[in-house]
Amino acid sequence: MIPQRKYVLSIAGFDPSGGAGVLADIKTFESNKVYGLGVISANTFQNDQEFKKVDWIAADKIIEQIDLLKKHFEFEYIKIGLIESLEVLNTIILHFTSHVSKPKIIWDPILKASAGFEFHKEVDKVLLESICKKLYLITPNVPEVLLLGNRSDAKENAKHLSQFCNVFLKGGHAEKKVGYDTLFLKEGKQFSFRPKIKDIFPKHGSGCVLSAAITANLAKGEDLHRACLKAKQYTEKVLNSNKTLLGFHKL
Repeated sequence: MIPQRKYVLSIAGFDPSGGAGVLADIKTFESNKVYGLGVISANTFQNDQEFKKVDWIAADKIIEQIDLLKKHFEFEYIKIGLIESLEVLNTIILHFTSHVSKPKIIWDPILKASAGFEFHKEVDKVLLESICKKLYLITPNVPEVLLLGNRSDAKENAKHLSQFCNVFLKGGHAEKKVGYDTLFLKEGKQFSFRPKIKDIFPKHGSGCVLSAAITANLAKGEDLHRACLKAKQYTEKVLNSNKTLLGFHKL
């Protein structure tokens, strides 16, 4: 008998190299034993080392893709990556909360490509906080959380945002204790995750992989702390899978 897998949705950009975006999410979902569905939020022109430009998909076109999938698949966990604006993000979230019973939405706030291309330079903090109240989890890295908050300290910004939703602060870009992540629960608790592997080979799209792995583990029934722990372990394996910028996903 073939075991049934949970359906998980990724809304993300299309990266032709497959290292980031919806392709990386689908690979991660498959390797973590859930079935990945994909909706494109942007068409990017990039490889693993260079980012040229992005063509955004309008909110109504994103919703049209979602609605067709919802006709045949049930999914509770939704991961959102690259998105044109907070306004578009809010529109999509409101659509889910109106049409999906208790959706669990994980947002990976991609503000800048690993190759240096900036998608967003300013953030409407009032709208952001309103959006976070509708989210289950956000997974910013240090530069992202500094832009998302008003403070000059990454952990203080993450702690502030955790008033509205759970926050997993990725430490790959930290100046000190590189690779140490922190989970800030909405209820006030904090958990730290230290890297298990010392020599890590950086990967294009590693943030996408980590947030997708968290989403997959949540869909399988893990609690948030355990889902983050297993996702970090999985991501480290992808990072250490080879010395290039493109990681291998191991089953």
